[in-house]
Amino acid sequence: MEVKIGVHNATRELTLETSKTPEEIDSAVRQALSDPQGVLNLTDERGRQILVRTEHLTYVEIGEPLERRVGFGTA
Repeated sequence: MEVKIGVHNATRELTLETSKTPEEIDSAVRQALSDPQGVLNLTDERGRQILVRTEHLTYVEIGEPLERRVGFGTA
């Protein structure tokens, strides 16, 4: 599952691939947002943790990973 996180005053979004389901990600985001001093904590497929204070979140996009294409042809 691909997750994109927008952060205040950051020129780029954070993007990670995770094995969690959309429901698990949604639950983690909602739980973090329920605490005024909350921290969103997600782990990617390589085991790295991404921690973002909820006061700095602008958006969280949950979607399917894009299939990576190789070459110049169109299919």
